[in-house]
Amino acid sequence: MPLVLPATTWIEPGARRRAGDEAAALGRSRALLVTDDFIARSGVAAEIAGVLGAAGLAVAIFDGVEPDPTDAAVDEGRAALVSHEADVVVAVGGGSVLDAAKTIAVRGGNPGPLRQYMGYQQLQGAGLPVIAIPTTAGTGSEATRVVVITDTSTDTKMMLLDDRLCPTVALVDVELSATMPRPLTAHVGVDTLTHGIEAYVSAKATDETDPLAIACVQRCGLHLEAAWRDGDDLEARAGMARAAYEGGAAFANASVCLVHGMSRPLGAVFHVPHGLSNAVLLPAVTAFSLPGAPDRYAGVARALGLAYGEDDTDAAGQALLRGLEDLNRRLEVPRLRDLPGVDRATFDAALPKMAADALASGSPDRNPVVPAAEEIEELYRRAW
Repeated sequence: MPLVLPATTWIEPGARRRAGDEAAALGRSRALLVTDDFIARSGVAAEIAGVLGAAGLAVAIFDGVEPDPTDAAVDEGRAALVSHEADVVVAVGGGSVLDAAKTIAVRGGNPGPLRQYMGYQQLQGAGLPVIAIPTTAGTGSEATRVVVITDTSTDTKMMLLDDRLCPTVALVDVELSATMPRPLTAHVGVDTLTHGIEAYVSAKATDETDPLAIACVQRCGLHLEAAWRDGDDLEARAGMARAAYEGGAAFANASVCLVHGMSRPLGAVFHVPHGLSNAVLLPAVTAFSLPGAPDRYAGVARALGLAYGEDDTDAAGQALLRGLEDLNRRLEVPRLRDLPGVDRATFDAALPKMAADALASGSPDRNPVVPAAEEIEELYRRAW
């Protein structure tokens, strides 16, 4: 089956400088640059606005995207787009910014409560083209037709998957991801690895998505720790930037599974960043899921260099479980109990809602072992 991907992708140092030419090639003249306060203050947004301006575009900047973007922020961005009469959206930032920008771009053709478009292929109208410029090597949102937006009325993270959400252009610039601090490098790096693993073991994996998923996993094995140890290692940063794109392309076409299904409610209730919540959950969920796809997980272990051709399937699977635990330990990924604002009493009280919301997302249905609500609650406890 054909893959849904950006029409144009550049993965290279300095790719951000192509934004003006790409917007002009699309025949656009008025750009809304969507970002967050940090990127705006860093000067990166102003630099890219200058690139767009030099190509003849009128530019307005909306920097109101917060971590774990909300439907309210999306509608604020949409108002800025209408005010500027923008005909193209340029997204500069991490996964939250890219998800918000992609949603802003389709909001005009899809009015009313955003929650009515939750799920798979629910959008009714097309949107504006999006030029996605990621500043982190993690979510892969620049390559996906997926967004996660928080519904402020229910405190629930909504997942929308629709072909109309895929960016038109992806500009993956290793010079931008090289600015990530060490903890963020770890969290979004394990998030990238999670995308590759879940796309590979998903019930919807295909012959087209498998090579992307395994390439993502292999690059994480080669480059994640090196990028974490030395942020100036541009070879490692470039490897992780490409891995993020490949992982995004793979899971957007094959679906994510239980880690993501559990991650979204955890983020919504306790405001844990998406990459960190995936990283915290990955070892426990993999141990639960292993019996449902032992050969696939053995393939993941071999791609990571944790097992070899002579190792049998069971040995490779056990090596993977040990390897994921060790990876989190080496990268100093905390456990849930170590996160600020996550106390045990509140956590236990939230378990039924989080389990129900995880199941409602649909992602667990693609998992090698489809869990019951009680099993999801127990997995949250194991990650504690």
